[in-house]
Amino acid sequence: MVKIRLKRMGANKKPFYRVIVADSRAPRDGKFIDEVGTYNPLTDPATINLDGEKVKKWLGNGAQPTETVRALIKKSGIIE
Repeated sequence: MVKIRLKRMGANKKPFYRVIVADSRAPRDGKFIDEVGTYNPLTDPATINLDGEKVKKWLGNGAQPTETVRALIKKSGIIE
């Protein structure tokens, strides 16, 4: 199954995430298929940069977002 999920980047205590499309069996920070955006929780308010066309394409192809990514997609206004 293909999932849209977060990949953790950044230093200790300074998280930065990339929103990626990956096989559900792949490790969190391992191999991925496509990068569809970024998420920075340290800024105020948190910065969410998503490529709406890529996200819609992958959702249309059957990719399942994690709960966190689903909330980020809703906040960015790509889906309701």
